This record gives sequence, structure tokens and C-alpha cells, in this order.
Amino acid sequence: MASSKNAVLQFPMRDAPNTVNRKVPVRRKNADYRSREYLTEQEVDQLIDAAGKVGRHGHRDATLIMLSFRHGLRVTELVSLRWEQVDLRQGLMHVNRLKQGNPSVHPLRGPELRALRRLQRDYPTMPYVFSSERKAPLTPDAIRKVLGRAGKEAKLPFPVHPHMLRHACGYRLAQAGQDTRAIQHYLGHRNIQHTVRYTQLSADRFKNFWQD
Repeated sequence: MASSKNAVLQFPMRDAPNTVNRKVPVRRKNADYRSREYLTEQEVDQLIDAAGKVGRHGHRDATLIMLSFRHGLRVTELVSLRWEQVDLRQGLMHVNRLKQGNPSVHPLRGPELRALRRLQRDYPTMPYVFSSERKAPLTPDAIRKVLGRAGKEAKLPFPVHPHMLRHACGYRLAQAGQDTRAIQHYLGHRNIQHTVRYTQLSADRFKNFWQD
């Protein structure tokens, strides 16, 4: 009878994956697809306008882009948003942050309130703010497709993904001169180093370098 050691040596690669002629493509780095990982406010407006013109759910798609941008929502936070978190009367939204982030209550401005009220009329009895025709919450993959279509319709020169809206929010707040600690709490960052990246991108840091 062969020893257990010999038995292992007899079939050394039987269950090992074949990586020589792999068929699954390796995803390249983000820098290979786009030169930056955030959107400008103008590009977000282009996305919102484009999403509103595509398909039967244009208003829903435009609203989810607006809310994701204005509140720095991750795609998983966006799809899990429920109407019970939204107070249309007082103009408030409770944001549950994932990744052990800090929850917060955000004010809702006029454009958001109007869009959400219309959305509630269009999709009555839905527990989730962003739902499909099957009365189920949209999936992260569905959101990615919405953003991809809107990006193409808006003719943006690079592919768009949902997390770019969260980065766009942080960048916009930093450009507006908001306090870094306040941005941290708004985005739910536990570590302020995750927030500093936006202030580092702010061009206002250099506005007094030249006095022409």
C-alpha cells in the first residue's frame, strides 16, 4: 500500500486551477480606464439630464444619481435606502452608512424633495426608494448599468461607475471650502484620512500662489 505522501505526489495538480490559458480577463487598473476617479458637478448634471431621457424609468434613474451625488452614498447604501428613512415633511433623510461608517441625518433640499415626492407617486406602496418593476429594490449591478447608459448618453469621455458620485460629493464639498471634519461626518468616514483626499484635490489651496 502506497504511503499518504506518495498518494499526494501521484496527483499533484488534479484540483488546481489552470492559470496558463485562463479565459477570465484580468481587470486593469482604474487609471487605465480614466484619468480621475471623481466627477465634476457639471458632469453630474450631464448625467442626471441624460438619465432622465433614457428608458421608461428616467425620473427614477435621474433621482438616484442626484441623491447619490448630493449625499455621497455608496451604491449599497443607495439600493438599501427605504422610505422610512426619508421624512419629506421635515426635509430630512437618515443615512445608514456601511463599512462601519457613522450614520447621520442629512437635510434634503428643494430639488431632492420635489424629485422624491414624484418618485413616491410613481412607485406607490414600495418599501424601497429605488425599486424595479418587480417591486424589488434595485441591485448594485442595475445601478451600474444605469450609470453606464447615462454616461454614454451624456457622451462623457470615460466610463462611469457609481462610486465616482461619492467621490464627486467629497470633491464638491472640499471645493466649496467646507470644513474637513464636517465633510468627514457628512460622508460617514471613521478615519479622517479618507476625507483628506478631497481637500488635497481642492484647487483653492493654491489660489493665492500667483498674484496676476
